[in-house]
Amino acid sequence: MSKYFALVHRLSGIALALFLPVHFWALGKGLEMDAFLAWTEQPLVKFAEWGLVVLLAAHFGGGLRVLAIELLDWHEWQKSLAAVAAALVLAAGLAFAMAL
Repeated sequence: MSKYFALVHRLSGIALALFLPVHFWALGKGLEMDAFLAWTEQPLVKFAEWGLVVLLAAHFGGGLRVLAIELLDWHEWQKSLAAVAAALVLAAGLAFAMAL
């Protein structure tokens, strides 16, 4: 199971590295053009923003997992905590999506 958590952490890091520069560019353009801000109201753009929040939460959770593995003794009960953390990541993403 920890292989999957490590994979999610790596993939979310790569996705964030690709997405964040475009996201910040878009925010900068949005400050210049009202038409661009209107474009950001499209469902696909809102979905991408939701995806960004989920990626950030997943990457943060994966980073905490790595710290726990390196600094703490890894016990069986901690696998349950990792599953709870994954559920919280999804809940945070869904809460953000519902707020849109």
